[in-house]
Amino acid sequence: MPKRIMQGVVVSDKGDKTIVVRVERRFTHAMYKKVIRRSKRFHAHDPENKFKVGDQVRIEECAPISKQKRWIVLAAEAAA
Repeated sequence: MPKRIMQGVVVSDKGDKTIVVRVERRFTHAMYKKVIRRSKRFHAHDPENKFKVGDQVRIEECAPISKQKRWIVLAAEAAA
């Protein structure tokens, strides 16, 4: 089964070798037909501590690294 890859924004880099990434999804409400934004935070492994708050990054699912870390940073996205 392929690993999931998501794109999000770094919201915290306080942990050593760990960043927190906010991934936002958009969907249409079933009843009101209005576009709704929902976000979720993922802890990702950043071995070189090179990503800072505000960076756009891509994260990939991986085997558990610690209690909360199940994602690893692939690369930074170019700012649009």
